Amino acid sequence: MASPFPGMDPYIEQSRIWADFHSDLASEIRAYLNAQIRPAYFARLTPYTTYEVIEVAQSRLQGVRPDVGVMQRRPLLPHAGTATLTEPAPVESIVKMEAPLEIMSIEIRHASEEYLVTAIEILSPVNKQRGHEAHRDYQRKRRELLRSNVHFIEIDFLRAGERSPLDRPVPPAPYYVSLSREGQRPKILVWPIPLNARLPTIPVPLAHGDPDATLNLAQVVAAVYERGGYDVQIDYREAAPPPPLSEEEEQWVDQSLAPYRSTGQKMEPQND
Repeated sequence: MASPFPGMDPYIEQSRIWADFHSDLASEIRAYLNAQIRPAYFARLTPYTTYEVIEVAQSRLQGVRPDVGVMQRRPLLPHAGTATLTEPAPVESIVKMEAPLEIMSIEIRHASEEYLVTAIEILSPVNKQRGHEAHRDYQRKRRELLRSNVHFIEIDFLRAGERSPLDRPVPPAPYYVSLSREGQRPKILVWPIPLNARLPTIPVPLAHGDPDATLNLAQVVAAVYERGGYDVQIDYREAAPPPPLSEEEEQWVDQSLAPYRSTGQKMEPQND
């Protein structure tokens, strides 16, 4: 069943779904482009591994008790003229638990010499989380790409987190896609995408003299949604994941999801 949203589905942004969606979106974009650009070019996936903090249940901390020295009701004062030596008693704490997280990018390379022509980045939450190593790594990679002779496309389908910097402001929107052509910097094209808008079809530049490929993001995201079975994983009766929607967005979401929320089932719209 198709998503009830015409463009990007904000419910996909919940953490238990996003990683699966991200990797499948990268694979679908690669396949979509390879159908157009061969035999002169090929698109391939390039992984980047970072680490994500795992939440530790508070119940695992229950029952933690200080040891002997901390259990004394009052300190024992040494007698005058004597020295009392005590050993520190251990206490229990926790450290951050991390799990590896693989983030996929798409590279378009020339088939004969395999040099990089176009880089496509799909942002993940850790790329937009200030202070995270993946945020620092991505900003460094972004700067390197913008200094290079490579075309650069950035896809930001996440409402949360810190946006990539631009020197000239663009209209506010929950989602953005940007294209920086190698020969036109510092000019950059930006597609601000409202929540109620269809995802755009964007050009994908190749080497000089060759016509652009195209990337129909609406078609690609719809295919990923269907193949991922998100219609039965998402409960649209619940509120959209954070960050909070604007009042206008929330009203529109409520209207769009009314047929699903009026039933007791997840993705069975009410028949008129």
